[in-house]
Amino acid sequence: MTEETIQNQICQYVKVQYPNVLFNTDLSGIKLPMGLAVRVSKLRSSRAFPDLVFYEPRKINGKMYYGLFIELKKDGVKIFKRNGAVVANGHIKEQIKMITKLSEKGYYACFAIGFDECKNIIDMYFK
Repeated sequence: MTEETIQNQICQYVKVQYPNVLFNTDLSGIKLPMGLAVRVSKLRSSRAFPDLVFYEPRKINGKMYYGLFIELKKDGVKIFKRNGAVVANGHIKEQIKMITKLSEKGYYACFAIGFDECKNIIDMYFK
C-alpha cells in the first residue's frame, strides 16, 4: 500500500470518527508532476513538514499540546536501527529534525508507520 493510499484512508477515518476536528495534509506524499511539485515547495518555509496536521489543542498526561503533526510512512519503512540510531536516509534525518523543532514549540509531533499506527496515534490524541 502506498503512502498516498494510507493518507487517503486516514483522512476518511478522521472525517467519520472525528467530524469536528480541523486537519490538513501536506501534498508531498502525493506524486505531482515536477513543475507543480516545484511550485508547491516554494509555498512553505522549509522541507520535511509532516504529512498530517491537526489544528486541535489537547492536554495529554498533564502536558498541553497546540496541535498534532504526523509524518506518515508506509508499512515496512524503518526510521531507527535496532541500536536506536537513525537510518542513513538523509530525508528521514530532515524529518526527524522537523519533528524535533515542532515538539520544542509545543506540538505533539511524531512518525507513524502504516495505517494502524497512525490511527492509534490519532485515537490516543483525541480520546
